[in-house]
Amino acid sequence: MYVVGTAGHVDHGKSALIEALTGIDPIRLPEEKERGMTIDLGFAWMRLPSTTEISIVDVPGHEKFVNNMLAGVAGIDLVLLVVAADESVMPQTREHLAILNLLKVKRGLVAVTKTDLVDSDWIDLVVADIEEILSTTILAGSPIVPVSSITGDGLNKLTSLMDDLLKITEPKRDVGRPRLPIDRSFTMPGFGTVVTGTLIDGTLNVGQDVQFSMSGQTTRIRGLQTHRSKLSQALPGSRVAANLSGVSHQEIKRGEVLTIPNWLSPTTAMDVELNVIPDAPRHVRHNMFVTVHSGSNEVIGRVRLLEKQIAEPGDTTWAQLKLVSPLAVVKGDRFVIRSNQITLGGGSIVDPHARRHRRMHLPTLERLKVMEKGSDKDILLKAIEMSEPREFHELVNQVNFQPDMARIALESMARDGLIITLGQLCKDPDTLLYSMPGWTLMAEKIRDDLGAYHRQFPLRNGAPKEELRSKLRMELSIFNRVVPRLKDDG
Repeated sequence: MYVVGTAGHVDHGKSALIEALTGIDPIRLPEEKERGMTIDLGFAWMRLPSTTEISIVDVPGHEKFVNNMLAGVAGIDLVLLVVAADESVMPQTREHLAILNLLKVKRGLVAVTKTDLVDSDWIDLVVADIEEILSTTILAGSPIVPVSSITGDGLNKLTSLMDDLLKITEPKRDVGRPRLPIDRSFTMPGFGTVVTGTLIDGTLNVGQDVQFSMSGQTTRIRGLQTHRSKLSQALPGSRVAANLSGVSHQEIKRGEVLTIPNWLSPTTAMDVELNVIPDAPRHVRHNMFVTVHSGSNEVIGRVRLLEKQIAEPGDTTWAQLKLVSPLAVVKGDRFVIRSNQITLGGGSIVDPHARRHRRMHLPTLERLKVMEKGSDKDILLKAIEMSEPREFHELVNQVNFQPDMARIALESMARDGLIITLGQLCKDPDTLLYSMPGWTLMAEKIRDDLGAYHRQFPLRNGAPKEELRSKLRMELSIFNRVVPRLKDDG
């Protein structure tokens, strides 16, 4: 299952094109029909020539509703950029394209709509204009197809190209921790509360206990649907409607994340690699307030630049986002920042639960580089070193690795003497992990404290455990696992 999202300037014919392709009118709100303009997200689906079924998310093109557009393009596999032949490239064409760049939407194609209103020479000029604007973006070289939603010209070619591009698109990964960022919540007579979104990172099953990560409220899945067809299990990458028990739709806002219980903790501080778009109308300054968009959510936050005072258009820099309200995100999620309805930049989340750092601190900057671009083993080791000891399940959640893959890497690291494990990785999710330098430092401190105690009280048999634990400022559960291992190590 794949999800295609539209993008493009207002009134360039996105919704009309989707209806022509699918037979489904994505405009669902009475106000939208009255104004003749998409305000919120619309949804449709179709079967491609290869029989692959796809979901389509239609987004608004007006500059006032870019926040809704951002909620719609999160999680898409392919973008359908729409440019009207009678107007060519317009401001929201450029802004939507910049957003797609920031979100790393790697596959796309362009539909040049309303070709029935212009002649072929004009269409050639519009295509040349589009090729130029795409040339410096992630969609450079993407197919461009002139179409008409009125006459049907070009629609078969457009669907065939979508099919070809999705055949070479990797399906969404399954790391066993499903996340459904909510973009709609409503009630259905006879069924109750229904939420919808694009499922990522895992599967959902009928009868499964689930939790809203922001509110912490738990519920159970009564039913699942994709494209109005009932499912017993929803797979990653699919558009999902989940019927939930024991919760009111009024309690669930866009931006919530439905997932399995007790793992996805919201954050108010995250380390990021920030890219300021080259044609941003202003720079990003340290401690600037912005709107942060990630998944289907948006919150106000402050940008703490970690290696400079000002990030100019085109700059890439390390930063920390300090949020006024929490976000439920994981390492590797993409984000966008805006200010006064203008897109300034975005990038990748490197550490979703960040501590406050000293600015211009080289060890911090080096650690962030490793966390973003290092090997799997490098990332795991740095994450352990950040806060020792680490429990296995906490570590896996932080770095957003598939658990079995993380176990294999950690077992290899233990054999190579890079880390110490307290517990059995293959069985115990609470296995404690130390880096070898961290373990050595901790062991030396315990021995030093014991030596000082014996010098002070030479006639006593040993130091009271609680006194030693208090000096080490170590939790009892950790202390009781560390001491036996130190005895075994001599």
